[in-house]
Amino acid sequence: MESLQRTKFSAVQYKLENAPSFSVGKKFQLDDVIESQQFDRDILGAIFEVTLEMEKTEKDSLGSQILKGYLMATLFYELSTRTRLSFEFAMKRLGGEVLTTETTWEFSSVAKGETLEDTKRIIEGYSDIIVMWHFESGAAKRVAVTAGIPIINGGDGLGQHPTQALLDVYTIEREVGKLDGIKVGLVGDLANGRTVRSLAYLLAKYQDVKIFFVSPDAVKMKDDIKDHLTSKGVEWEESADLMEMASKCDVVYQTRIQKERFGERIDQYEEARGKYIVDQNVLDVMQKHAVVMHPLPRLDEIVVDVDWDPRAAYFRQAKNGQYIRMALLKLLLVGW
Repeated sequence: MESLQRTKFSAVQYKLENAPSFSVGKKFQLDDVIESQQFDRDILGAIFEVTLEMEKTEKDSLGSQILKGYLMATLFYELSTRTRLSFEFAMKRLGGEVLTTETTWEFSSVAKGETLEDTKRIIEGYSDIIVMWHFESGAAKRVAVTAGIPIINGGDGLGQHPTQALLDVYTIEREVGKLDGIKVGLVGDLANGRTVRSLAYLLAKYQDVKIFFVSPDAVKMKDDIKDHLTSKGVEWEESADLMEMASKCDVVYQTRIQKERFGERIDQYEEARGKYIVDQNVLDVMQKHAVVMHPLPRLDEIVVDVDWDPRAAYFRQAKNGQYIRMALLKLLLVGW
């Protein structure tokens, strides 16, 4: 109950104080959503304002038909549950239709050797917007250069996952009540985690933010993110002590150690897995207003008992993804 009350209060504060308004009917400033660096604070605030409106959209309301007649194609080259289904939910909730393909590399002409560019040219002839998830970093940007319709990057290899970062920042503001001056601990697989990379880029747009990196040696955050944060004046610190970090932070952002990224280095995976686990001991040192987040899916890095604590925000976080994606689809297809 405490968490729900805090969420509602934060939403009101954000709508009144932080979110600028863009002119109704104007075109959205971005043609595509490819990486976190595209967004500035004004656009972020305005997107979050639209997202709040999306939360209020009910079935069979006028708002639920704003994308009627539009068709979205999902082109997923990697397995996905939350991202693909939340985009499909978002499009259908707003009255649009969906063409979908999962494991594209196996169940499409890609299996015959068709190039990504050729696949894109065919799919854009069938749809008004494409959401793609690809195993190659930079694939979405490559496609967007020549696409005649909006492209949304649903994740690209070890690169970025910008829509996840948007829903993460939205969730932090809703749960904690602010974005300036927060302390965020990023935990787990930071070397291979596109979610934490994208989140770091967005957090760098706010003032007086401090980021803690907590990870096994084999999967430490890469230097390009550290260098970017330093160039933006964002304080960051590497730590091996999860408990100490958790006691200081407003957000403990846990991630899965990704076995699929280790290849044949199984010994390194086993060494990294299970080193940092959020359990009752971690909750005991966390501040009352702080939250635990996770992009999901999880394995054993957050014990199930944590789910019942009001500070466990990861399922609310996942639900926010539906509304963020509704807002993005609305903005990219019909504007403000």
